[in-house]
Amino acid sequence: MVQSVQRAARILRELATHGPRLGVTELADRIGVSKPTVHALLQTLEAEGLVRQEKGTSKYLLGMALLRLGNSYLETQELRSHSVAWADTLAERTGEAVWVAVLDDRHILVVHHAFRPRSGVQIPDLGASVPWNTSALGKSLAAFLPSQRQQELLEGDLARLTGHSVVDPVVLADQLEAVRQTGYALEDQESTLGEACIASPVFDRSGEPAGAIGVIGPVERLLSKANRQRHAIAVRDVATLLSRELGAGRGVAWRVTD
Repeated sequence: MVQSVQRAARILRELATHGPRLGVTELADRIGVSKPTVHALLQTLEAEGLVRQEKGTSKYLLGMALLRLGNSYLETQELRSHSVAWADTLAERTGEAVWVAVLDDRHILVVHHAFRPRSGVQIPDLGASVPWNTSALGKSLAAFLPSQRQQELLEGDLARLTGHSVVDPVVLADQLEAVRQTGYALEDQESTLGEACIASPVFDRSGEPAGAIGVIGPVERLLSKANRQRHAIAVRDVATLLSRELGAGRGVAWRVTD
């Protein structure tokens, strides 16, 4: 790898995860290089619009050019472009908000958010990043990954965001097996207290999971006796149709045990 590019990428990652404002000394300590080197890298990144220096504090923040890059990524994201109409369909069918996500290292990244129909003001969650093990979207994806990649996820750091987060790899492995049997994953307040999610994987023409789609909302509504199974079937049906649109073929990827 090119060392300077790697260091620049680490600076951007530190600003994204530990910012929003960090100084030269803080960044030098975090990435383990000298302050002059960090300063030179920051000047280059600033010239390209990838970071900006805050007046008055001399600390650095992420720059507007990253937003343009992010939007360009979304525009070329095949799953997102195909899922927009299907997400709207699922939102109308369930009356809940819908997330479409892809796996980004050990997190899921939300690439599309369909709002809950006929609801009040809602905040878009596009770009939200959630640890895979605390998300139904992440579990539905992980369940169908190649065994080596799945094992890497189970053996790595497992985040705990709430008291309901599952951090036991044995329990998680059992949950992934259940997902392979039913075709959907459940999340009960594992990322955010009071919220639940039901998600299914979406496959591409290679037969590998390209992402996941799921409904998200208040736990008392989403996982109620009246709604839980109905929503799960709706999510799985839409995920199957979306998979076919992506070229996954007509074979069902899971054994249904309803």
